[in-house]
Amino acid sequence: MVHSVELLFDADTDAAVRQVWNDLAQNGIRSLAGHTSTTNRPHVTLTVAGEMADGVDDALLPLLSRLPLRCVLGAPMLFGVGRSVTLVRLVVPTAELLDLHNEVNRICLPHMTGGPLPHADPGNWTPHVTLARRVPADQLPAALAVPGVTQDIPATAVGLRHWDGNARVEHPIS
Repeated sequence: MVHSVELLFDADTDAAVRQVWNDLAQNGIRSLAGHTSTTNRPHVTLTVAGEMADGVDDALLPLLSRLPLRCVLGAPMLFGVGRSVTLVRLVVPTAELLDLHNEVNRICLPHMTGGPLPHADPGNWTPHVTLARRVPADQLPAALAVPGVTQDIPATAVGLRHWDGNARVEHPIS
């Protein structure tokens, strides 16, 4: 499993993304609406690594002063190739968001075993919110026809959390 540091949204943004999840599910697309764990919430993964030491939570506290951070959930994108893909929404990469990502990376590096996974490195990171995983190619037209998948969503990020995927435990940074 992995550890990650994630950017969390305000109630309005959270509700808007959950509505898209529900709309996809109502159209036969297996979205994140089907993942009913209390820790499943719309988020932007800022960094991810195989392990992170406990001290990372305290080290990240100063970054809370950068929140709230306004952003836009923009164009739909697809990750992966083959018979199924992951459907996401791009979080438009503003200078403020990219700077926050760089700072999270800088702060987390000493706490990571083996460093971040390559797709989380500054310069390789694509900020996004996941809508649906393992979408079969033949369902993509239906998924892209759901209005919330293609209409911009004004968003506000208000929190950070450290997700320990090994223990399946979230640690709010507060």
